[in-house]
Amino acid sequence: MNLSQFLLILRVRRKIILITLLLTVLTTVVVSLLLPKTYKATSSVLLNAKGVDPLTGVTMPGQLLPGYMATQVDVITSKNVALRVVDRLKLADSPVVMQQFQDATGGTGSVRDWLADLLLRKVEAVPGRESSLVDISFKGADPQFVAAVANGFAEEYQRLSIQLKVEPMRKVSLYFEDQLKGLRDQLEAAQGRLSKYQQEHGIVSVDNRLDVESNRLNDLSAQLVAAQSMAIEAGSRQRMASGDAAQSPDVANNPLIQNLRAGLLSAESKLAEAGQRLGKNHPQYQSAAAEVEKMRNELAAQIKAVSNSVGNSAQIMHQREAEIRAALAAQKTKVLELNRTRDEMGVLLKDVESAQRAFDVTSQRSSQTRIEGQSEQADIAILNPATAPLEPTGPKILLNTVLSIILGGMLGVGFGLLMEMMDRRVRSESDIVDLLGVPVFGVINWKETKKSPLGMKKAFSSRRLRLN
Repeated sequence: MNLSQFLLILRVRRKIILITLLLTVLTTVVVSLLLPKTYKATSSVLLNAKGVDPLTGVTMPGQLLPGYMATQVDVITSKNVALRVVDRLKLADSPVVMQQFQDATGGTGSVRDWLADLLLRKVEAVPGRESSLVDISFKGADPQFVAAVANGFAEEYQRLSIQLKVEPMRKVSLYFEDQLKGLRDQLEAAQGRLSKYQQEHGIVSVDNRLDVESNRLNDLSAQLVAAQSMAIEAGSRQRMASGDAAQSPDVANNPLIQNLRAGLLSAESKLAEAGQRLGKNHPQYQSAAAEVEKMRNELAAQIKAVSNSVGNSAQIMHQREAEIRAALAAQKTKVLELNRTRDEMGVLLKDVESAQRAFDVTSQRSSQTRIEGQSEQADIAILNPATAPLEPTGPKILLNTVLSIILGGMLGVGFGLLMEMMDRRVRSESDIVDLLGVPVFGVINWKETKKSPLGMKKAFSSRRLRLN
């Protein structure tokens, strides 16, 4: 079927098309006038577009995801929010509503669920394009009621969002409280072990005590080195004093020995002088000789005493060296014991520090979650509360009429084509070619002729062949 055939069919079936169009438009207008008026109220809520928690200031990356707005729309149109709105407006307490529920369901189910389903059928949540606004709309016959329901959905959605955020924090806070009790017990046990260890070993401060003992060890090491040097020197002097005592520096430098030697020389000079003048049996000579002998004995006795004194000093030095060596060994043992004690105490200190760190972190996190669990701050604000609409939003007579014209035209054309298919006729020469396959050599256009003078009438109307 080409365009010319289609237009020819529309021309022939124009009555059916017009009748269908008029009936459709008339029916639409009548129905639109008979339908009750519908009012629509809208409440706008603003979400936190920055994704920052108003209490903690922590960025919430979940709000940056594309599915966040869709999730919020699903929450708004959830049955939980609808049930809250039913309870908020006390719809289930109305006797009229109870009677409607009985008539509709026969008392089966819950009136709250029935009302929530009815509200969800008429509520609509539409997120704004490239914005954080969500429009919550509700349609109904009562302007005041639709405004109340729209505001109820907005406010209950705000409260539910707070609850959805607070309830997990409260559960987490209870979990942290239980953990804190165990961590507190562990910290007290670690501190108890550390205190017991300090009491058993008499430790006040390991580091200070170790520093004192280390300094003492260093001092003993220095004293041992000095004592060894002095002992070696005293040994050398002892050996020299025990061999040729007169040549020993300690003996030679002794003031008393020097005085005795000077006195001995003076006595010997007197004895020599007396020997030149007097004989050996002379009393003066004998007296001078006795004085010299006495001085020699005293000098020998004093040299022996000094030599013994050097030997005693060497023994004292060796004994002091042995004592310092023993003290040094004892100090080394003490320092090693302190090091072992410090290592053991370091393990206990690490246990205490680890327990303290875990307790502090858990306590801080518990405090934060407890505050978040008690917070009633929401990241959702009601921007524009719904008000009772003054003008109805439906039915839209003009729009329905325009749509009925389009629909009626389409139905009319459809009915016209259907009638043509049920009663197919030859409308043009192309129909003969398409349907019969007979070539057309010519077309005779019969027209009605005028009356003849004899009053005879030749009426030749256009005949059309009907195809069986």
